[in-house]
Amino acid sequence: MTDSAADDSVSTHVTPSTRFWGHVKIARFDHWVKNVFVLPGIIAAMSVAPAVDYTELAISCVVGLLSVGMVASSNYVINELLDASYDLAHPIKKHRPVPSGQVSVPIAYAQWIVMMLIGMALALCISRNFAITMAALWLMGCIYNIPPIRTKERPYLDILSEAVNNPLRLLAGWYIVGVAAVPPASLLLSYWMVGCYFMAIKRFAELRDLPSREVAATYRASFAYYTNENLLISIMFYASASMLFLGTFAIRYRVEWILAYPLIALVMAVYLHIAFKPNSPAQAPERLYREPMLMASVISCAVLLGVLLFVDLPWLHTALEPTLTTVDQSTAP
Repeated sequence: MTDSAADDSVSTHVTPSTRFWGHVKIARFDHWVKNVFVLPGIIAAMSVAPAVDYTELAISCVVGLLSVGMVASSNYVINELLDASYDLAHPIKKHRPVPSGQVSVPIAYAQWIVMMLIGMALALCISRNFAITMAALWLMGCIYNIPPIRTKERPYLDILSEAVNNPLRLLAGWYIVGVAAVPPASLLLSYWMVGCYFMAIKRFAELRDLPSREVAATYRASFAYYTNENLLISIMFYASASMLFLGTFAIRYRVEWILAYPLIALVMAVYLHIAFKPNSPAQAPERLYREPMLMASVISCAVLLGVLLFVDLPWLHTALEPTLTTVDQSTAP
């Protein structure tokens, strides 16, 4: 959709009230629920922080979450703008504010920049490391959406690049607490891979609901390559990789987390099951709260992981001690 076409549509058919709410909608404030991925970073950092001022932490959490939300909304705005011509080929997304002409395109571009600046200003109130993390989050939005790179049109890169937001959100939570050290790489990699798992399932659910491969490829260029088969294979890869890295983290830093693995596996299984539903909520994660089985398993898993992060179980360390002895080859006969 061109700027002039959008503006003509707005000026002819759209009232000021509709235009206002159109600009509110493209910021996708309902997607701020994804800020829940910041919380594990906060909890993990609290478990290693030498001392925590809870009043200061509460203020930092509010400011930090607002910063993450504003930067994310900036990315959503540019996503809506640059996806408008593709959304016209989608049976549902063609009714979004930009392709349906409810938004002033020049104002929306200004909205994109202003929301980023507000988010960065709030980030600087936390720390330099937090601000760098927010800058990286915004940059990944640009890489994902803006030509000529626009990774969202490239198979597998679309999933890998979008899922980088997961470890960035974990880093954001970590730096909100004020811990200077970087989280373990194994934890960040696991968080990245589980993000890839969720994104691949989203692609799978989207592809299943589109009427044909031609329509799918028109809507999203990467769908010209994707099939149900290769997406399911990638889902298995991401799930396995995320558990491998999480296992590495648990063995090196928090053995107690092994007890939560059955619940983690349940969450992943329930999420995959949801992808097979018609008009699956996996296509729009903000609707997932309506899935009682998923919510129950996620909450149970989160509570257990939080408890195990602070509760030491010496007997588990003893039970998992190595039982095989190694032979020093230099002294072997």
